[in-house]
Amino acid sequence: MTQKILVLSGDGIGKEIVAEALKVIEVLSSDFGLAVDLEYAEIGGAAYDVAGHPYPEATQKKAATADAILLGAVGGYEYEALPRELRPERGLLAIRADLDLFSNLRPAILNETLAGASSLRAEVVAGLDIMIVRELTGGIYFGQPRAIETNEKGERFAYNTMIYKESEIERIAHSAFKIAMQRDKRLCSVDKANVLEVSELWREVVIRVGADYPDVELTHMYVDNAAMQLVKAPKQFDVMVTGNLFGDILSDAAAMLTGSIGMLPSASLNAKGLGMYEPIHGSAPDIAGQNVANPLATIMSVSMMLRYSLDHVALADKIDRAVEKVLAQGYRTADIFEAGMKQVGTAEMGDAVVAALKA
Repeated sequence: MTQKILVLSGDGIGKEIVAEALKVIEVLSSDFGLAVDLEYAEIGGAAYDVAGHPYPEATQKKAATADAILLGAVGGYEYEALPRELRPERGLLAIRADLDLFSNLRPAILNETLAGASSLRAEVVAGLDIMIVRELTGGIYFGQPRAIETNEKGERFAYNTMIYKESEIERIAHSAFKIAMQRDKRLCSVDKANVLEVSELWREVVIRVGADYPDVELTHMYVDNAAMQLVKAPKQFDVMVTGNLFGDILSDAAAMLTGSIGMLPSASLNAKGLGMYEPIHGSAPDIAGQNVANPLATIMSVSMMLRYSLDHVALADKIDRAVEKVLAQGYRTADIFEAGMKQVGTAEMGDAVVAALKA
């Protein structure tokens, strides 16, 4: 059966890194029997440029019929003066909400050949393998009311609303427990229940859902302590589950433990298995078009796509092994470069992964 992948290159370095991921998909199709059709659409600033909106109707229609979505990145300096509702990032939030992509999987895995690139000592991070499960369609990023207003004294003030329903917490908790069952059966739920009522509810519901997974060891940690523990003793964690805001911050912190944010993919899934796959880094407009961006996170996002949405686990494993081989051979983009290694550009790194797949 032929499956449909929607490709959204987006802005900044998005087009460059997605181009390398498409090289990998092409090889999997030509040499290993992957049957996919690729469709293309715009999102973010690129969509605003052509359609006047960061998530236009044409993209919505294609997204609704896709089996999986590959996304590059969104955002750019030239769009910062736009009204908030038209900025590129609103397109990203809109597609997540439109497709109900509530479960965001963010692995932080340290390839042993990159231990020296981490900002922490090698013995602290060697063997790191964490999965952060972030709730993605609720919380403070979507809560209403939200506004910037002016009071009777003429002073401006702003407010956002953090809100979670029991059903939203239940489904992300089930997602995290199921992933924990496939790993080391340890789940740490991160909240701020000593301060926030929404976190009190979060903890109560996670405990209740945990009763359905008696084999999983459930622990709880306040978000400030979790941030500290990630840089103090990160290998204590297996799976972490948390809300949208906390997950955004903690997953980026965990990314740097691995040496570079350019190395980490992500998956955003809905209840039907449709997923959007993207590197967790941004659009990096300052280096766009210079052939220096690291494409490995995007290539490994294709691996996650094959694993979680398209049911091609063996091909996902092939990609992972190819990336490991390329790193073992000493190929490095600028963000992970160390003395004695072979520094290459975006396209050259993609070519190296393709060669490793073909070998």
